[in-house]
Amino acid sequence: MSNHVEEAVEHRRLIIAGTGIAGLTAAIYAGRSNNEPLVLEGNEPGGQLTLTTEVDNYSGFPEGISGPELVNKMKEQATKFGAETDHGIVVDVEGLGTTEDGVDQPPFRVELRDGTVYTTDAFIAASGASARTLGVPGEDELMGYGLSTCATCDGAFFRDEDMLVVGGGDAAMEEANFLTKFADTVYIAHRRDEFRAEDYWIDRIMEKVDAGDVEILWNTELMEIHGTPEDGIDHVSLVRHPDGHPQEKLEAGDADPTEFEMDVGAVFYAIGHTPNAGYLEGTGVEMDDEGYIITHGGRDGGQTATGVPGIFGAGDVVDHHYQQAVTAAGMGSEAAIDADHWLEDQERAGALGAEAPVGATADSDD
Repeated sequence: MSNHVEEAVEHRRLIIAGTGIAGLTAAIYAGRSNNEPLVLEGNEPGGQLTLTTEVDNYSGFPEGISGPELVNKMKEQATKFGAETDHGIVVDVEGLGTTEDGVDQPPFRVELRDGTVYTTDAFIAASGASARTLGVPGEDELMGYGLSTCATCDGAFFRDEDMLVVGGGDAAMEEANFLTKFADTVYIAHRRDEFRAEDYWIDRIMEKVDAGDVEILWNTELMEIHGTPEDGIDHVSLVRHPDGHPQEKLEAGDADPTEFEMDVGAVFYAIGHTPNAGYLEGTGVEMDDEGYIITHGGRDGGQTATGVPGIFGAGDVVDHHYQQAVTAAGMGSEAAIDADHWLEDQERAGALGAEAPVGATADSDD
């Protein structure tokens, strides 16, 4: 590590990381509050909703709307109210001051992957959580066309089809349980012979198994998804091994794995999400064991505030439970309101700098 001096491109009153539903809703509210936010797209412009071909459960669109169209409409609305949207992936956020116990203090130095540096009085982390995928053949082509990472979002589109859920934790149990409302049969593929889920969810799924609504494919992994964007998923290729982790054993040349195919109309990944919040490490922003940002919560104002004054969190980078577009939008509006109130308080106290610190200093690798 070595010190180096960089001049910020410019100073902003508010920077928002992420152009998903949370970030864009925050931008709409922040723009209407005359905070002229800079919204940085991140590595998944538009967020996870851009992978959803049809959104039927977002209020105000009784005929449904495509994920990309909803995102684009929000972007237009944010721009109308004074938000500026730009390419850029945030890789580091650092306070230009710190408390005695090491918590960063505003203003903040925001560094992008291309080396661009901004400074800002307040920062909203709305960078989402990326659904984990398997990287199997057919995955990229069929994501949003029969392959989904959100049963609540997309399950109703495949009514009366056989459906496959991949996973073995609480999320997989919950998604499989939900899908029984629509599916002919829900199959759960799990690479081991026991679930990692809580007993509550296992018990509920076993009730569905007894009722004939769910079938469990133990010691089984997904190998390939077959179909086309035009016609959706036709069938899947799977592999089973009596001792579990069949793909690993297949690659090792074990003779026991059994490969087989199954006709299903939809596949749902339920293997977890990875929150995109690594750029806040070292700031003093508290995160849980999985990397989700911890905010104040509660019933009064400031619910989206973090433990670092001037940094707020919204959407799936905070919410590991609901992860819905409408809840992300609600949290985005809260973060913008919280940030606006905080900025006004700082302004009244004379604590906001009008110009970018020239020669902002930070530690970085050579």
